[in-house]
Amino acid sequence: MTKIVTAAVLVIGDEILSGRTKDRNIGYIAAYLANIGVDLREARVVPDVEAEIVAALDALRTRYAYVFTTGGIGPTHDDITADAVAKAFGVGIDEDPRILAMMRRRYPGGELTPARRRMARVPQGAELIDNPVSWAPGFRIGNVIVMAGVPSIMQAMLDSAAKGLETGVKVVVETIEAGAIPEGRYGDALGGIAAAHGETMIGSYPSFAEGSFRNQIVVRGRDAEKVAAARRAIEAMLAEIRGGARPA
Repeated sequence: MTKIVTAAVLVIGDEILSGRTKDRNIGYIAAYLANIGVDLREARVVPDVEAEIVAALDALRTRYAYVFTTGGIGPTHDDITADAVAKAFGVGIDEDPRILAMMRRRYPGGELTPARRRMARVPQGAELIDNPVSWAPGFRIGNVIVMAGVPSIMQAMLDSAAKGLETGVKVVVETIEAGAIPEGRYGDALGGIAAAHGETMIGSYPSFAEGSFRNQIVVRGRDAEKVAAARRAIEAMLAEIRGGARPA
């Protein structure tokens, strides 16, 4: 039996829900995890409200092997992710001496303000996640990995956190170009192929570029031979349609 490791992403921040900031992390995390053998199964966005963060964490961390959070670990009053994570796990939160030592080196004299010291607060028992970009670390407690919201910093933290992740079998992905054939022409046949190849996941994805539609059919699965068989069936179906080409 192939091993499946699942994950969820919890994006935290009023700025995402208001539209002021466009999320750039979910897609990156999804692709990164797929490449190492972890399936991203769910993504949620919640505001900077402790009760909502706690509720989302409680739901996701019991359902999936890992939960990755982004946002809310900076120095301002609305950065409350660390407090919410501590509450979800029922542990205390305090300044971590390891982080304070780093801060004192970075901010000598009076530069270590109370606002900056907020970034030293982590839940008790948490492991630190290295941050080579802006140094202030993320952390992991249980199966929850807490990272910054700034994409470049999040990506560096994800590289650090990934070293300790359990992974499963990677998903094999095959993409078939349907070109200008409209989905309405192959929709019924594609449904039949999907039913016949139940251990694969098959989807059709249209796009619009240069004044015309382009369709791609994607086959995903953990067994390379079964993915290849589904691909052959789809290619044969498209060839038959092209051979009897007619207006959409």
